[in-house]
Amino acid sequence: MINLTSDTVTKPTAGMLQAMMAAEVGDDVFREDPTVNALEAKASAMFGHEAALYCPSGTMTNQIALKVHTRPLDEVICDEMSHIYQYEVAGYAFHSGIGVNLMQGENGIVDALMVEKAIKPLHDWLPISKLVVLENTCNKGGGSYYSLATIREIRRLCLEKGLKLHLDGARIFNALVETGDTPADVGREFDSISVCLSKGLGAPVGSLLIGNQSFISEARRVRKVMGGGMRQAGFLAAAGIYALDHHIERLKVDHAHAQHLSRVLAELNYVSNIRPVKTNILIFDLKLPATNANFLAFLAEHQIKASVFGPQTIRFVTHLDVSQQMIEQVVHVLRQYKP
Repeated sequence: MINLTSDTVTKPTAGMLQAMMAAEVGDDVFREDPTVNALEAKASAMFGHEAALYCPSGTMTNQIALKVHTRPLDEVICDEMSHIYQYEVAGYAFHSGIGVNLMQGENGIVDALMVEKAIKPLHDWLPISKLVVLENTCNKGGGSYYSLATIREIRRLCLEKGLKLHLDGARIFNALVETGDTPADVGREFDSISVCLSKGLGAPVGSLLIGNQSFISEARRVRKVMGGGMRQAGFLAAAGIYALDHHIERLKVDHAHAQHLSRVLAELNYVSNIRPVKTNILIFDLKLPATNANFLAFLAEHQIKASVFGPQTIRFVTHLDVSQQMIEQVVHVLRQYKP
């Protein structure tokens, strides 16, 4: 099976499995798991911050950040395509009692002027604008990413207006291998950063929340109340260390595969509106009489899986379990499809 539904479907590589099996472990709730501690120290140093917290998922790290940065009746400002708005079950309301103030960027990317216009005046009948969240890369935007200059402009505005700035960096390394910026370049512009290890980096489980010591101390308490305190988590953390050491630069291969598929799709008469392919996510529309159902059924007959991303819309995601040979097989199948 060639699975293009997401980069979350990857299996640990042989080297990663070996690192996991060799991990030294303890009880992380008591901060006694040396491998978790090493992962947190490694990640925080990479992004130029003081501390980090290992969590089961990126949704949890984002939700912890929202909780720590705000209080009830505040609001978070983000793009309408943001993961925290689209795919986290309105957790901002459930966990934190806050509102969401949506911007309309370009493929999920906003700028400082948009943020400034979104900040609410201080009136009794309005929520208090307290936090800005940027998603980099933006999943629903087709893997779009920010320039460091744009991030810095937004950071300057947040400092001027007294707002905190959080990075939903689920696929931040996909952005960094394209921009050439370092994790520290980006990290120093944010009050907190969420990094997924279980997407393009190929670890089976886990995300990191990164920030200063006081922020992470409070985040640890919130993780516990959300049920995220794990015990011998070092077996999983070892996969994260391995991923950070071995799987960053190879993300360029995934991007090249997505670009190749995009060029092929552009030649096909049943495809329209291919979103700009910046990293490893490819979103496109089908022209009638093609439908999501019959297109995905045809792919399935040829052992290919993909995901529905809206009416007449399909998403492909490339990752380390999709080889060049598999990409060529997908191309062959795409050219055979007749609506």
